[in-house]
Amino acid sequence: MKFLISVLISLVGLFNNYSFSQSCCSGSSSCPIAGGASQGVLAEKQVEVNTNYQYIFSDNFLNGDTADANFLDLYKSQYNYLRLAYGVTEKLTLSLESGYYFNKTQVGLNKRDTISSSGIGDLILFPRYNVYHHQGSNGNFDATIGLGLKIPIGDYNDSLKQVEPFSGTTYYLRKPPAIQPSSGSQDFIFYAMIFKGFTKAKFRIFSNFIFIKKGWNPLGEKAGNYSSAGLFFSKSVLKNLGVIMEVKGEHTNKLKLNNDLFLMGFYNYDVNATGGNKLFIVPQINYSYKSLSLFANGEFPLYQNLNGTQIASKYLFTVGLSYKFFPFKKKIAIGTYYCPMHPHETSLTTGKCSICGMDYILMK
Repeated sequence: MKFLISVLISLVGLFNNYSFSQSCCSGSSSCPIAGGASQGVLAEKQVEVNTNYQYIFSDNFLNGDTADANFLDLYKSQYNYLRLAYGVTEKLTLSLESGYYFNKTQVGLNKRDTISSSGIGDLILFPRYNVYHHQGSNGNFDATIGLGLKIPIGDYNDSLKQVEPFSGTTYYLRKPPAIQPSSGSQDFIFYAMIFKGFTKAKFRIFSNFIFIKKGWNPLGEKAGNYSSAGLFFSKSVLKNLGVIMEVKGEHTNKLKLNNDLFLMGFYNYDVNATGGNKLFIVPQINYSYKSLSLFANGEFPLYQNLNGTQIASKYLFTVGLSYKFFPFKKKIAIGTYYCPMHPHETSLTTGKCSICGMDYILMK
């Protein structure tokens, strides 16, 4: 009897230490696509290799939009994201994407505990299709849609080893969902992007929309559905240098539990302290040289209103590298190619105009 009471006391103490941890991607976006989610399509038979390093840090904790200093000391993570994409046709691009967490760490209030994990996250299959393209004398207009599938391959049930102090019995408690490399659920990603480029002004404006329908994991958890909308303004300031400014809004629904499985499990967070609304500003700088592009951005919250006490966003920094190339020789149609902006600029092969950089088109 004394043994049972001591175990219960230990469990209650641990529950208090871990309670109210926000699920899924606390302190950051709930979108699994990292490193500039605005993706169009590649040219036919073109390959893209894209890698991103993402650092998240937050010592900002909110209840609604009010600071709560009695929660944790800090939350941080380091994440590497890899995307491999291939242009199946000039309109259809297929990408395979995944990520690895070097660490996900939360430090308890007054450093009473530190909980960490690492490992691979999820696998994402993400085909995108260009539904409309128009090339005019003043620029181009594009509309692209995508439908992705997120397949969980990482750990969603990582546990802490605990030893009951009186009997020496070993037992395991699940780490908070914010620390798990994966949510353990299969999700569907719906995506759309609209792009408008102005060639003479070297200016671009575009927007993207993402909706992620979350599934259930084997523990009976369903992370809240996620939706976001971003508006981007892009300007070329030098020959190879561009700047982008994004304004992004996010909405995440509350997490749900399967009541039957809930009776069998041990949940170390408050289900009602999940989900909320956020507004961000995201500046980005890009540098390109031939087929290689480097970029860096920072994500800074302008407004957050969260359900219950949660880890709120504070700093998110991303640096990335993209390389595009043609692994196979491309067949070139015989004829004369010209620039629609500068018709006197012609070539016998495809390429770009030396004056404005626009793609040559085949003279009919």
